[in-house]
Amino acid sequence: MATQITSHVTATLIAYLHTCPRKLWLHAHEIRMEHTSDIVAEGKLIGETSYGRRADKYVQVEFDGVKIDFYDPRARTVHETKRGRAVESAHRAQVQYYLYKLRQQGVADASGVIEYPDLRRSEPVPPLTEADVETIAGWEREVARIVALEQCPPVVHKPICKQCSYYDLCYIGEEN
Repeated sequence: MATQITSHVTATLIAYLHTCPRKLWLHAHEIRMEHTSDIVAEGKLIGETSYGRRADKYVQVEFDGVKIDFYDPRARTVHETKRGRAVESAHRAQVQYYLYKLRQQGVADASGVIEYPDLRRSEPVPPLTEADVETIAGWEREVARIVALEQCPPVVHKPICKQCSYYDLCYIGEEN
C-alpha cells in the first residue's frame, strides 16, 4: 500500500500538475531541487523586488495548504508575480487554486492578477464559475492520485524540461 507523503494539496502541487506529473511526485515525496536552480532564484528575486511597496498595501494569507503572498482584501484580489510566460497555464492554475481555497473560506467573488514585471504585462484571472470549481476539485483528485503512486512517473520529454530544476535528476545518464 502506498504511503501518502503530502497530506494536503498545495498550490505548488497544482502548478506542477500543469507542468509535469514527475515533478509533482518528486516534490510531494520531499525530493526538492528548486534550491539548485538559477531560474527559480531569479523568479524569487523578481517576486521580492518588482513591487517594493506591495507588502505595505496587501496582506499575506496562509491557510489549509495555501500561502498567498499578496492578497488585497478590499478588492478581493490575489496578486501573483511570475518570472516569465513559459508555463502560463500552470501560473493560471495556481491562482485559480488560490481562488478555490478562498471560496471554501467564504470569499466566493475573489479574482486574481498574474503579473509579469519583466514583460510589463499582467493577466487577469476572473472569479471562478461553478464549472471552474468542478474542474479544480478534479485537479485535487488527480494530484492525490499521482502522489499515491508507488513509483515516480516517467520523464515527459517537453521543451520546458531543459529549464526545470529537476532536469539533471530526470535526465541523468541520458544523452540529449
